[in-house]
Formats: sequence, structure tokens, C-alpha cells
Amino acid sequence: MIPESLRQRGSVYALNKDLPLSKEQIGYLVEDIVELVPDAFDMKSSRVVLCFNDKHEALWDLVDKAYDFKIDPEKIAGYKAAAGTILFFVDEVTVDSYKEQFAIYKNFFDTWADQASGMLQISIWTGLAEEGIGANIQHYNPVIDSKVHELFDLPPSYRLVAEMPFGGIAKHPADKDREDVARRVTIID
Repeated sequence: MIPESLRQRGSVYALNKDLPLSKEQIGYLVEDIVELVPDAFDMKSSRVVLCFNDKHEALWDLVDKAYDFKIDPEKIAGYKAAAGTILFFVDEVTVDSYKEQFAIYKNFFDTWADQASGMLQISIWTGLAEEGIGANIQHYNPVIDSKVHELFDLPPSYRLVAEMPFGGIAKHPADKDREDVARRVTIID
């Protein structure tokens, strides 16, 4: 009953650069998912940057240097060892234009844009898992925002939401214990 690809999706931290798909195929996969994931009012507020090679490694060097305290060097090395990173953004210019067009809903468009980004993240993560590619999701924003904009020459309207390192699976994570979700799900008949 549950899509197997959703069961396959999980946080994989032991990543490498050995991918079962070419970079071009991963690009097509990401593009297709970006097109298919819904957004309130068909706003199309999500933006994605897919980076490989030197830019991918520069991103994780940037994260390592951005904090006043030392981030666990093994974590950063693990993200850097991945084949690439997908950065998720919300375009604030797009969101603001919908606030102007539909003033009655202006207080909701930021929330709806974040919801669309979340749907996009899980969809891409699940799509990668279906292809045998491991990934995890990180949130080093807003500390790294200005440096990310510089590194990738992005418009200031792009608000960074999350970073997803991905790659070949060097080691599968241990199975998690199943949660008793009854405390989080109410069924009314």
C-alpha cells in the first residue's frame, strides 16, 4: 500500500561520487520533478540549484568556514564526499507578486511556498532513492545564505531553504525502529 520508493527514502550519510546515473540524467530527473510538484495558485515559487564537482566541494568548504564554532569535521567531509548537492530556494519576488495579486491571501503565500518546497524536497529525495542514489537533507541556512548567493551568482530574491547532498551509497544506514504513529494520527469514522 505504501509506495516502495517512499520506504527506500531515508537519510543516507555515507555517500560517495559513484552514481548509477549520469549527471545529465540526474538533471533531467530533477527538472521533471520540479515541473510536476504542485504549488499553491500554481505560483512556481521553488528554485533549485544542482551542483557537482568544484562548486559542490566549494559549497561544503563554505559551510565549514561560515560558523564561529567548528562543525563536526566528519559531517562536512561526508557531505563533501558526495557526488553533488541540490540547493532548494523560494523566490521571494514570485511570492511577493502573488501577495499583491491576491491580497486576501497575502498572509499565507510564504507558508504555501515553504510547503511547496517541502513537497519538492521529499519528491526529489524519493526520486533519487528510487534510482539507487542516497541523500540527506541539511539546514545550514541562514548562516550561509550570503556566501551561497556569491558562490552561485544568484539573485537576492532566492531564499535558501535546504541543502541536499547526494551520491552513491557507500554504506546503507541501519534500519530504524518503527514509530507508534497513533499519537500523531487521528482517524475519525
